[in-house]
Parts: sequence; structure tokens; C-alpha cells
Amino acid sequence: MELWQAIILGIVQGLTEFLPISSSGHLIIFPWLFGWENGGLAFDASLHLGTLAAVLVYFQREIRGMLAAIPHALSQPVGLLKGQGGDTERDHNARLGLLIVIATIPGAIAGVLFESQIDAFFHTEENSTRAIATIATMLIVVGIVMAIAERVGRKCQVIGCMKWLDALAIGLGQALALIPGTSRSGATITAGLFRNLKRADAARFSFLAGMPLVAGAGLKSLADAIGEGMTGSEVANFIAGGLAAAIVGFLTIRWLLRYLQSQSTMVFVVYRILFGLFLFSMLFIG
Repeated sequence: MELWQAIILGIVQGLTEFLPISSSGHLIIFPWLFGWENGGLAFDASLHLGTLAAVLVYFQREIRGMLAAIPHALSQPVGLLKGQGGDTERDHNARLGLLIVIATIPGAIAGVLFESQIDAFFHTEENSTRAIATIATMLIVVGIVMAIAERVGRKCQVIGCMKWLDALAIGLGQALALIPGTSRSGATITAGLFRNLKRADAARFSFLAGMPLVAGAGLKSLADAIGEGMTGSEVANFIAGGLAAAIVGFLTIRWLLRYLQSQSTMVFVVYRILFGLFLFSMLFIG
């Protein structure tokens, strides 16, 4: 992979990891459309760690608060989840941390059980046509479900009022997002809308809840890449792709949270459906 291709894919990752349009789907589709070679494990790790860095920097205040509240969360987890704690900032931070743990569990279980099979299906040449068709299908289907969530969700709840069932529903969305084309942010924001979260709060919790899984995926890929050894060009692509993903990811988070304060997700619904139909047309014409 050329350095400029690594930068472009880093930009794509930074945009699509947080916009509800599927980062994994786009990172499979771009090389397929343009005939680029696979970046390998090291590059995959750089993209995950780049977007993780964007989240850590943007939400640093919330993260510091949750880390400081770990002892408090461990002292009375059930009571905090039931809303029986106090109304202090420490209580809110501890409760948020517990909700993130709950939202992480379904995706972690699904990853352990199915990640290797999903990777084998979507990253082998003989499955390329079926893989692209699956991505196109998920783009369209989740887009339609997101549109339904926009209509039926009351969009009246904030993160501070979330219950453990809300976090579990969002966690199930994260598990489904292992399938490329689904979009982790798309599935989790949609689940949040169905649970009546405000759009910006659904997105904010989505980004925070994704940290453990993104970190796990990035560190696993990095460990595998180090075990296999990295060439000089792979190191350069690692740095360039990761930096591009981090910078663009940070800007995307800031823009999207502001956008969703007053606008709906319908622009992403339209994009998903049109892009899915485009992929089907590309498969049809060969």
C-alpha cells in the first residue's frame, strides 16, 4: 500500500467510524473499487488506535471522571444502576461507567464467538462478491431501520437518565455492528433513538461505549502485527493512517454532536440507501 493510500483510508476511517455509515464497510469497499492492496494487520491497528485517540481526547473530561469514580462504582453498582445513589458528579460518573460496561458486554461476547468467521468471510478474494452484497444489504436495511427510529423515538431522554436496559439495547447494536455495512455508530445511535434518547445524547453515549471494543480490536491487531514483524513502509503507513484517522475523527465527533443538536439523521439514511444501491449496481455490471 502506498503512503497516500494510507492517508486516504485514514481519512475515510476518521469520517466513517463516527458518522453512522459504516467504517468497516467503507474500508472494504474502497480497496475493492480502486484495486488497492490490503494494508495488513499493522495498518488495521493504526486506524482503530487513531479513532480511539480521537475519542480519548474529545471526551477526556468524562473519561477522567469515570476513572476517578471506579471505586465508588464498585462499592454499590446495583444501587447506582437503579438510581439509588446520590446526585453528585461522582455518582453520575460512576453510573456512566457502569452503563458503558453493560453496553460493552454483548459486543465483546459476539467478537469472541464470531469475529474470526466474519473476518474470514469479508477479507478473502473468493468471497468478495458475496461480501460486497452483504455490505450493500446492511447499508440499506440499517438505513431503513434508522429512519423508523427517527419517526417513533420520542427523543426526550438524556444520558443522565439512562437505565441499564437502554445500555443493553445499545450494546446489542454494537454486537450487530461486527457485520460490515451495519455501522457501529449507526446501530448504536439507532438503538438509542428507539430507547427515546435525544440524538446528540445517543451519539455521545455511542462514542463512549465504543471505546473498550475499539481499544481491544486495535491492541489485538497491533500485537499480531508486532508478532509478525513490521517493515519500514508498514511503519510509515501505520503512522500516517493513524494520524489521519485521529485528526479527522476528532473533527467528525465535534461536528456530528453539534449537528445532531438540531438536525435529524435522515441525511445519513439517504446516503446509506443510495450507496447500497450503488454497490448493487456495481456488482450487476461486474
